[in-house]
Amino acid sequence: MSPRRRWGSWASIAVGALVGAIGLVLLLGGAWLAVLGGSIYYLVTGAAMIAAGVLLIRGQTVGGWLYVAIVVASVAWAWWEVGANAWAQVPRVIAPVVLLFAVLLALPTLSARHNRWRMAFSGVALALVLTIANFWAAAASGPNPILGALPAAGTGGMADPSGQQVGADWPSYGGTGAARRYSALAQINPDNVGKLQRAWGIHTGDMPSTAAKGTYGAETTPLKIGDSLYLCTPKNILIALDPATGAQRWRFDPKVPDTAIPYTAACRGVVYYAKPGIMPDQPCATRIIEGTLDARLIAVDARTGKPCADFGTNGQMDTKIGMGSTPDGYVSITSPPTLVRGVLVVGHQILDGQDRWAPSGVIQGFDVVTGQLRWGWDMMHPEWNGYPPAGQQWSRGTPNMWTMASGDEQLGLVYLPMGNASADYYSSLRRPEEHQFATSLVALDVTTGKPRWRFQAVRHDVWDYDFGAEATLVDYQGVPAIVLPSKQGDIYILDRRTGQPLTPVGEVRAPQIGVEPQQRAATQPVSLWHTLRKPELTERDMWGMSPIDQMVCRIQFRRASYKGFYTPPEADRHSVQYPGYNGGTDWGGVAVDPQRGVIVANYNDMPNYVRLVPRAEANRRGWAPRDQARGEIGGAEGAGDPQANTPYAVNVNAGWRLPFTGMLCKQPPYGGIRAIDMATGKTIWDRPLGEARTNGPFGIPSMLPITIGTPNNGGSVVTAGGLIFIAAATDNLIRAIDLRTGKTLWKDVLPGGGQATPMTYEINGKQYLVIMAGGHHFMETPVSDELIAYALPE
Repeated sequence: MSPRRRWGSWASIAVGALVGAIGLVLLLGGAWLAVLGGSIYYLVTGAAMIAAGVLLIRGQTVGGWLYVAIVVASVAWAWWEVGANAWAQVPRVIAPVVLLFAVLLALPTLSARHNRWRMAFSGVALALVLTIANFWAAAASGPNPILGALPAAGTGGMADPSGQQVGADWPSYGGTGAARRYSALAQINPDNVGKLQRAWGIHTGDMPSTAAKGTYGAETTPLKIGDSLYLCTPKNILIALDPATGAQRWRFDPKVPDTAIPYTAACRGVVYYAKPGIMPDQPCATRIIEGTLDARLIAVDARTGKPCADFGTNGQMDTKIGMGSTPDGYVSITSPPTLVRGVLVVGHQILDGQDRWAPSGVIQGFDVVTGQLRWGWDMMHPEWNGYPPAGQQWSRGTPNMWTMASGDEQLGLVYLPMGNASADYYSSLRRPEEHQFATSLVALDVTTGKPRWRFQAVRHDVWDYDFGAEATLVDYQGVPAIVLPSKQGDIYILDRRTGQPLTPVGEVRAPQIGVEPQQRAATQPVSLWHTLRKPELTERDMWGMSPIDQMVCRIQFRRASYKGFYTPPEADRHSVQYPGYNGGTDWGGVAVDPQRGVIVANYNDMPNYVRLVPRAEANRRGWAPRDQARGEIGGAEGAGDPQANTPYAVNVNAGWRLPFTGMLCKQPPYGGIRAIDMATGKTIWDRPLGEARTNGPFGIPSMLPITIGTPNNGGSVVTAGGLIFIAAATDNLIRAIDLRTGKTLWKDVLPGGGQATPMTYEINGKQYLVIMAGGHHFMETPVSDELIAYALPE
């Protein structure tokens, strides 16, 4: 009998030390988690791993077998806790199995048996096979993404109230003023879309300067009218192209300075207008209009790109008149104005989080021909019909509209998705009128600029749940209606004449806690017809790439305030906001197939980790409004926003990331896409959107072509050919999805992030698909200046 080992081999000592060190971290963190009322798995596993590590260091093979037992127990625990959820099992299984390989390969160094290495490698192979089988079984047992049948074509039968036609042309940002993002083209269909290839691509030349690094997010959807394609770049350069070749027709640069960039340099689109009764060869008989980052309206001749002399002053109009002090970057126009009955309706992006008394969120109507102000809606001064009286200004700090409005030519209404009053996360200083109109869809009479009706989705909003999506005009059971998606994930259908809900709306109890509990409503409205919102978070939903970072997320979850939906922010600890302010549905909106009566909605599924920072602490950290600090541009929205002239600044960890690995604390998916039967409100299919190829720990791309469901910004277009075209996700792919099943039928890698809504058109008998691959700093996708067109081969 050989003498008992006092110490192991160098291999077993090294592996044992690693096992023991990891066990010590799990033991200490697990004890903390257990005290907080969380899972005891980490405490028990940590203690067992310390024992296994000590045994391996001392050269005892039983330490290796103890670790094998730990892995087997961990796999069993993973199935007990999260079941057939492959992504949820990743941190519970993968890292322990990888460490198991090292343990199995260290064991032969403690033995003299002649077949010890064969047994070790066989053990590694068996562990690998069993792990693959485990994840295959988990994936195969997961939920079926197809839940219903696609309605037949022709059953929707919705007329377009805008009077615009989408087919050969794409005349408006959302296809038409109805914002359906639908094309009647069917040349590209599920049978041939796999042959789609690049037809042409152009570089706009608008790339960030050194001063503007980390601020770009193109978000552009071009228009196609007749024989020209029109687009704007992040810094508002207007370009006209030949839609068949991409050859440049003309270019106009309004010379927007870098200092005008708010958080993001973005121009989502432009407006096309043709003067009625004017010969087409007359100057500015047709014109392209855009809003700029420095809050100008620009009108140029659609044929030549030259400024329209009859519009404002030499083709420009300053929309900041009457706003008082407007430091650079505080007031911008990032979305295209909405044109209804000859009136350009303009909202502004007001720099978030800076000051309770930021510039006004006034909504303005300008004459599309002259550029002159027709009216301005200041909710604090509804009696004003034009500019403020001498010595006064548009009311500061009021809710704004930064996104796209939709319009009804027949009713003469424009539908405004309104944001919040300045200082998103503190409400006690808001005035009654601000409480009335914030986070609401407001229907404005485009002739008078006066509200007809409003529908409010959040009372006393302190979650930055402003409406980001353009509402979509539809017919619903014979009634002129509007589909309204929200950041909370709720989808409402309203009578667009009156604002009355056509689908059920209920109330949920909301926690009345936080720093201003008297401000919190006891209940909040929710859609009982359809919601993209997932169930409330639990500790089991925490994630990571290993048991350690998953444990850290569990500890953060247990330490935070979380009382479910509408948990308000607190100052003495973090709170969990779920869904986060990026949605649900954000500015990409939804697409509607009017022939089949199907809504296509891509959505985000991420929480925020939020804390209100007392003013004294914020001052110590140097958090001041941008114009009072260092004058820098850009930055992460919500991360250290000063909210001056309130008692609290705010710090928002958007997506809830771990500080070292950069991984998100909630388990995947982080985004998805869903088809909804509009007749019933039921889901037809629901799938994660986005691959893991550009994501990974420490910012290192995994390059894995595995669908994980990533964050996404940008919308989709649906066609009569039965296809959905969408980029939006952080994987830098554009894809074609089968409307019937939700399966991806074609995809292509873009040179930059596809955080823009694609569009499709026809020229010379050929259908094209166009996407701006501009990238986005907030979504952490690569920035590019390339516009790409796809078509079927000849």
